[in-house]
Parts: sequence; structure tokens; C-alpha cells
Amino acid sequence: MGSLSLQNVNKSFGDVKVLKDINIEVEEGEFVIFVGPSGCGKSTLLRIIAGLENATSGDVSIAGERVNTLPPSKRGIAMVFQSYALYPHLSVRKNMALGLKQAKESSTYIEERVGVAAEMLQLGPYLERRPAELSGGQRQRVAIGRAIVRNPKLFLFDEPLSNLDAALRVNTRIEIARLHRELETTIVYVTHDQVEAMTLADKIVVLQDGRVEQIGSPMDLYNDPDNQFVAGFIGSPAMNFLDAGVLDLPAEVKTIGLRPEAITLGDKGDLSGTVSHLEHLGADTNVYVNVGDALLTIREVGETEHAIGSSVSLGFRPEDLFRFGDDGKRIR
Repeated sequence: MGSLSLQNVNKSFGDVKVLKDINIEVEEGEFVIFVGPSGCGKSTLLRIIAGLENATSGDVSIAGERVNTLPPSKRGIAMVFQSYALYPHLSVRKNMALGLKQAKESSTYIEERVGVAAEMLQLGPYLERRPAELSGGQRQRVAIGRAIVRNPKLFLFDEPLSNLDAALRVNTRIEIARLHRELETTIVYVTHDQVEAMTLADKIVVLQDGRVEQIGSPMDLYNDPDNQFVAGFIGSPAMNFLDAGVLDLPAEVKTIGLRPEAITLGDKGDLSGTVSHLEHLGADTNVYVNVGDALLTIREVGETEHAIGSSVSLGFRPEDLFRFGDDGKRIR
């Protein structure tokens, strides 16, 4: 296993700064996810860790060793890409073994490592097949197996589930979580999907515009966001935001936030609005309500009915209200 330290990492492409003073510490055995919208710099940061890009300034250390000048092959990392990157003319066995073969490992060692990975990933029956004969989920497992056989200090995952359909994403997510528990290895994982981040990570790094907005456990970020961006990005459905003028609050509070599940609909409440749409999800119902110029989402348990266009009152507990200032920072 290996720890990871990023100290004052900056990256520019010409005059464009894409990473700005990044400082992150990843402990041995942690599952850390970089999450943020497209263009926030998360994939560039992963490529710098892997050695596929050079930082403009700052230090990258893996397992206590500064690796800024080391090529990817010398960093003790293994990377799993979104695109699988499998060789179509090679069997599953040969795809998984290729890195070890290039490293001139013995055939006995290679066979042992491939066998271990194949058993973990339930790929035994497919070892002689080629990638074209596999499903998308099986191909992604082969790509993960190719990383496992190398027994790296650090696993790097770059949006590995993006090419899978919804059901396969859930199944593969569970597989990755199980592998992390079994291997007890360090994983750094990039995604734009906050549901992946919430369900997989020990620790989440939220990035925006090349900066770290907040680092913490999934529930720390959900329950105690530092600013309006993190509050709105973490959670599904997303947090509702309203102009603070709808309530009697101190002047420094400019925006208020409420989680969809924190709002109740009834005859009396703190706010009033008009039902505009319903989403029936079986276990839950999302009710969309217009409150002034804002469209709020309310999550109700089970199957509920509200007439479109009907007036409703919205209630909430004062402790469930999030307050934000002009600069977007949380006011506690």
C-alpha cells in the first residue's frame, strides 16, 4: 500500500491555470474520490499523480517518495481508464498479463497473479476470450484485473463507470468497493457523479475551477458543507436554494438552503408555493413546487398525490436551514 501527498500543486496550460495550489493527503488504505463538474481539473490532477502530465509547480509524493521526475512505470501505480484500453487481438489472460510480461516477470509469477485477479473478479470462464466477446461490464473488470496483477502501491481510477449502463454501474460499483476491502489498498478515483462519490469513498475531495472546495467524509460534506457550491453539488436530489428575503433573517444571510427531505408539505408552514410537477419513484415521490421565482424539490416517502397547480404550505425545522453569505460561504 502507499500513501499520497500533494503539496502546493499548480498546473497551467499557457496562460490558463487549471490547478491552483492543491494540497491533499491520502492515507494508506484510503479510498479517496476527486469529484466535481466537467472542467474542474480532477482528471488533470489524476494524470499528474500518474506521471502522464507534469505539474507546473508543487510536489507529488507516493509512499513517502517524491516522484515528480519519475516516469509512470517507476511510480508504483496502476491506472484504470474510462475507455478500458484493452488490446482487441489479445485474450483476457494475455491482456491481464501484458504489464508483467513487459516487466520481465517469470511465467510462474505471472500465472499466479492472473489467477488471483481472475478469481477476485470472477473472470475465470472468460480468460481465453477476446474483448469483443465480452460485455461492457466484463471488459471493465478485465481492465481492473490488469491493474490488480501489478500489485501497485496506488490504484488510480479515471471515471471507470462512465461507459456502463445504469444497472452495470451499480454492480461494478459494488465490485470495486468489495475489491477495496479485500485488497486493503489505496485508491484514488475520479468521477463527476456525486452518487458514486457518496457510495464508494472514505474521503471526498470536492473540486471547482481548479481549486479544492472541501475535503471530508461523504456524510461530513452532506451534513456540514463549507459553502453553497459543496452544499449544492453533494446530495441527490440537490439542495434547494432560496433568496433569504423570504424569511426574517439577519442581513448578512443572502441565500438559504434546504435539503429536499427536510421540507414537509401540509396545511401550515413557513413558506407557500404551487405544485408544478410530480416524479413517482415508487419508494419516494419528488414534488416540485414553485416558490416565487425558485423551483423547490421536496422528497416525500412512498407514493403521494398532489394536484398540479394546487397551493401548498412548506414547513421545516430551523436546524435544517443552511445559511450562506454574499460570497457563497456558509454562515454557521
